[in-house]
Amino acid sequence: MTDKELFTVVGARSAEQAAPPRRRRSLRAPVVSMALLGLIVLCCLCAELLMTKDPTYLDLAHHTQAPDREFLFGTDTLGRDIFSCIWYGGRVSLLIGFLAAAISTLLAVVYGSASGLAPAWLDMLLMRLAELFLSVPTLLVVIFAQAVWGEANTLSLSVIIGVTSWCGMAKVIRTEVRQLRSSEYVIASRCMGGSFFYVLRRHLAPNFISSIMFMVVMNVRSAIVYESTLSFMGMGLPIEIISWGSMLSLAEKALTTRAWWIILIPGAFLVTVLMCMTNIGNWLRKNANQKESNL
Repeated sequence: MTDKELFTVVGARSAEQAAPPRRRRSLRAPVVSMALLGLIVLCCLCAELLMTKDPTYLDLAHHTQAPDREFLFGTDTLGRDIFSCIWYGGRVSLLIGFLAAAISTLLAVVYGSASGLAPAWLDMLLMRLAELFLSVPTLLVVIFAQAVWGEANTLSLSVIIGVTSWCGMAKVIRTEVRQLRSSEYVIASRCMGGSFFYVLRRHLAPNFISSIMFMVVMNVRSAIVYESTLSFMGMGLPIEIISWGSMLSLAEKALTTRAWWIILIPGAFLVTVLMCMTNIGNWLRKNANQKESNL
């Protein structure tokens, strides 16, 4: 017998026999949600080109009229054309959502970064304050702040919602900054006299912004929900300021008159926008988690 017949050589397989590396499944972007949300936002921005009636005109002769050729989505109890109000009022709801999200993101970035770069005792104090603020339901804080502020308008609702919805994002940013502050480029920038805002703008924010993008999108969604909830409860925007929330504030009268279109159509647009934002936010979160696992 030869040596080849007595022994079998074991070890690393040849390149041809080696198993091909498993490819990670790429996350599919929610194209339908993005396209639908983009279409609704575009239509709201170009409302003047789509409106068939003056949304602020009270046509009392045709109030609570079902959808027909003249009024495509019908009219509400005040005689306003719902089709025109949808696009005209959508701008107000989306403006409140994006403005409130911008305010909350700015506060969260500054507060979370300051906590992450602070000494241990100050970091603990800042986080305990944030957790104390988180222990109170946000909607109750928004209602209380709006009651103190007085009559609601677009700016007041945006500021109140933005100021009361930053704590969760700040805790995430603080965790990211705690990991980044030991990096050589951050230490070098601070040793060379870089200010807090310089280090935040040039070194910290570019590294954690992708991790909080899903929270920014969800904050836009939450702000629209809060505005609609307050308007439905009669504490939000007044009737004369048209938004999806203020349109839903007529729900009680619509139910008594069986005018289903007054509730269903604005509610359908609101739910569609919220679902699209939820899908996009979940995709951003999973995408960020996958990048971290790849690293």
